[in-house]
Amino acid sequence: MSTHYHAALEHDDKHYLWHPFTQQQDWEHEEHLIITAGEGCYLIDDEGNRYLDGVSSLWANLHGHQHPVINAAIKEQLEKVAHTTMLGLTHPNAIQLGKRLVEIAPGHLSRVFYSDTGAAAMEIALKIAFQYWQQANPPQPQKKYFLSILNAYHGDTVGAMSVGGMDMYRRVYTSLFFPTITVDSSAPCTCGNQPGCTSCNMPCLDELERTISQHAHELVAVVMEPLFQGAGGIRVYPKGYTRAVWEMAKRHGVLFIVDEVATGFGRTGTMFACEHEGIEPDIMGVAKGISGGYLPLAATLATEEIYQAFMGPGRTFYHGHTYTGNPLACAAGLANLDIFEQEHTLEKVQPRIEQLRRGMERIQSLPLVADIRQCGMVVGIELAQNKDLQQPFPYEKKIGVRVIKEARKRGVILRPLSDVLVLMPPLAISEQEMGLLLHVTEESILAVAKELEGEYSE
Repeated sequence: MSTHYHAALEHDDKHYLWHPFTQQQDWEHEEHLIITAGEGCYLIDDEGNRYLDGVSSLWANLHGHQHPVINAAIKEQLEKVAHTTMLGLTHPNAIQLGKRLVEIAPGHLSRVFYSDTGAAAMEIALKIAFQYWQQANPPQPQKKYFLSILNAYHGDTVGAMSVGGMDMYRRVYTSLFFPTITVDSSAPCTCGNQPGCTSCNMPCLDELERTISQHAHELVAVVMEPLFQGAGGIRVYPKGYTRAVWEMAKRHGVLFIVDEVATGFGRTGTMFACEHEGIEPDIMGVAKGISGGYLPLAATLATEEIYQAFMGPGRTFYHGHTYTGNPLACAAGLANLDIFEQEHTLEKVQPRIEQLRRGMERIQSLPLVADIRQCGMVVGIELAQNKDLQQPFPYEKKIGVRVIKEARKRGVILRPLSDVLVLMPPLAISEQEMGLLLHVTEESILAVAKELEGEYSE
């Protein structure tokens, strides 16, 4: 495309659009990267430059862009009907996808409620859990609180923010939230060096047990991201930690809600993160990879026991979306699961997980790198002064942003969480492409480290 056309697009973007999680004042003073195409693990801009998609288009793309199986499924459905409501109607794609999701879901999840985003999936999970206790036999109306873990992230709708724990995203809206019980890692650890102590930035398991036990009579559910906290900085729990919390909830008669929006569909090396520790959730929210990263689609899965509590007059679950179970999105979801089976995705991703791990051993020694946290095909590289987690860089330095801009110069797209670099490439990434991702990440960190040396010597 011409330079004039690019300039016109950039001008209109700056004058008409409002971007998510973006300080628009900064955005309006930057040059824009305008993506016009995708192919495999690459995105292509309006000038024909190719960029390795190192974050799977915000953690969603699994099998690469323009995958022929998903493309064909969407086109085939488009020739039939693009959308039809599920209020009073149904359609084959929603039915078939629901059946297949239940077949692969962990534990005893048996019912699927569709929506369109991860936040919506979690909002629905919270509402289902709350209403369940009002309609249980016998009803338990005193159950009105949710327990969550500090630094958690479950989305940006009001309910999802209420059980979130990231102050940066929610401080403006706190007066809108419903009350929750949040457990943090500041309490003294009494369980020794066991899973969940202050040294790993997770609430002590003893403290969690005490809190759940104390409030069990009024707790609706424990809400948790399994294995690691995503937007909280890729904070990986110690082995067995998620299972231990699930067992506590089960022991005290509290529902256990898992947020598999980021962890589901192969990200951790199994179809769902719950599988690593044999967890059987009561309710599970999924999104992102459910459609292979193609179309907005999400789902909330619940057990039959919970579903049955909504049977009968006055027990309807009053929630819905215009595009609930959209036929095009469900077609993509079915094709996504077909690819997992046909291409043996979970088996093929194991060597790439190991390649990523080996690459992190080298990157760990780089200047600025204070910590590396990996879970399957997910890595968080935390940058700090003097490689010391206790000495974060001043916010105005924007070290994470500087590193990703260096990566972009070298043909790789990354996105940081503050000064945590996130690597979360498509599951379909090749050995050569993974090598490029690791090489560019290393070069980009070194480039910024060199810049800082110059700044400090001035």
